[in-house]
Amino acid sequence: MDTAKPEPTDVTIRQARREDVAGIAALIMQGAAKQTMTDAEIAAEAADPAYEEAFAAVLVSPDNTLFVAEQAGTVVGTFQITLIPGLVARGRKRAKIESVHVAPERRGQGIGAVMMRHAVDFARQHGVGLVELTSNKDRVDAHRFYRNFGFAQSHEGFKMEL
Repeated sequence: MDTAKPEPTDVTIRQARREDVAGIAALIMQGAAKQTMTDAEIAAEAADPAYEEAFAAVLVSPDNTLFVAEQAGTVVGTFQITLIPGLVARGRKRAKIESVHVAPERRGQGIGAVMMRHAVDFARQHGVGLVELTSNKDRVDAHRFYRNFGFAQSHEGFKMEL
């Protein structure tokens, strides 16, 4: 794991709350590999009630946790962890980290490292033996970050929109 860059000490990680939903949705849209929306379009989309409904579903799921990174009272990052039981490797539990986003103007400051360290610690505390994540192929800087953090690009991912 690359620890050459110091991590910020003023970043806190906490579970997301209902009042964070629009901000989290905006972070996700700002972090899209091919983000073409204006700030006004992002704000309008983030206000869609579907995000509140999705948050409610995550909130009641015992295997999903949505986190935010906060700095000086401002949400500057987000990620979600899903705990996945299975039969592989004698029932080794996995954790999938998804929707990892840091505000564009805050990237490169170590916030992502704080988030990933928290995610891995959370997984360990929940008896996880393998942590996995996916990242859009166009997010080359994110891939470099994950490799430097200790993740290996061991598999090809596939998705099917329904």
